[in-house]
Amino acid sequence: MKQQEKRLYLIKYLLEENSKYQNIDVPNTEEEQKKLLRSLFNVRLPSQVDKEFLKIQDEYLKEETKNKGITDINDLNEIADDIYLWQGDITTLKCDAIVNAANSGMTGCYIPCHNCIDNIIHTYAGIELRNECNEIIMKQGHEEKTGCAKITKAYNLPSKYIIHTVGTIVNGRVTKQNEEELKSCYLSCIKLADAYELNNLAFCCISTGIFGFPNEKAAEIAVDTIIKYKNDTKGKIKVVFNVFKECDLQIYKNLLRRY
Repeated sequence: MKQQEKRLYLIKYLLEENSKYQNIDVPNTEEEQKKLLRSLFNVRLPSQVDKEFLKIQDEYLKEETKNKGITDINDLNEIADDIYLWQGDITTLKCDAIVNAANSGMTGCYIPCHNCIDNIIHTYAGIELRNECNEIIMKQGHEEKTGCAKITKAYNLPSKYIIHTVGTIVNGRVTKQNEEELKSCYLSCIKLADAYELNNLAFCCISTGIFGFPNEKAAEIAVDTIIKYKNDTKGKIKVVFNVFKECDLQIYKNLLRRY
């Protein structure tokens, strides 16, 4: 089955799965088909699906990520001892674990084709990720608290695991509580990675963007927290600070020159 055939199979399955979508026409162009499929992934509530769907979904998503280009952490250059800075799409990074800036519901972003990292990670990992996150929330009986972290499989991403953390939300001025909660995000993630004896971990820019934390201050907390933890524990876990925007790349470059 070619990639286009897989995409059409997945679209038609998801449209037929929900009676609300049965009047939606499947577009003819590849770009619009991909947009529709992503939207259907995004709005689908946690629930089980048959094995044939999962097989085709997994093949399709792995091929899509391969086509975007996979970067191996072993090909990156250190910017400090066991510290790396990389600009790119975190869903294409081959490493032990990547960090997802999750919301308190933990099951991903439900806004179709939203450009947040939570949406992108859930899209390319596949629907199994949302199901696993939902199981975690159902088992603990409450939403995830800010500053905490949970680990899941990465499914169709090139990383082995995803560590999900709920970042602090800034409303106007950055408070001391905001700073402590963001620090807790980074500590919770790296401690969890150490508990699982992972060799490396890639952080996104937690709490920036729609969560409102100023980029430069967030980066200072990220770098200071991780460097101090590594120095205190003498840990050898490799840490990647992943950025997407050019402004964040320059901020992290300037900060990491201190080390």
